[in-house]
Amino acid sequence: MKKEKAQLMFKLAYSKKNWGAKYDQLEHFKRFSDLKGIVKELENIGWLIVKKKANYTGISLNPKFKKEIIEFIEEQIPTVKGWIM
Repeated sequence: MKKEKAQLMFKLAYSKKNWGAKYDQLEHFKRFSDLKGIVKELENIGWLIVKKKANYTGISLNPKFKKEIIEFIEEQIPTVKGWIM
């Protein structure tokens, strides 16, 4: 599950640049087998911001933990080391 967490956060950080108040719809990440569990865990430790909107639930990475998030992603997916700024 650690690798899936890293993949979700990598997608938010690198491809979509979702840090802080920039949210992406949760349903865009359906490919993750335990999406709700991953989101719940990351929200509990503060790395993920979940915003309930009228039509959808939005997720974004918490910029307060940017260093820790990047380190976790690079530890779990070594091939992306240095890709995230």
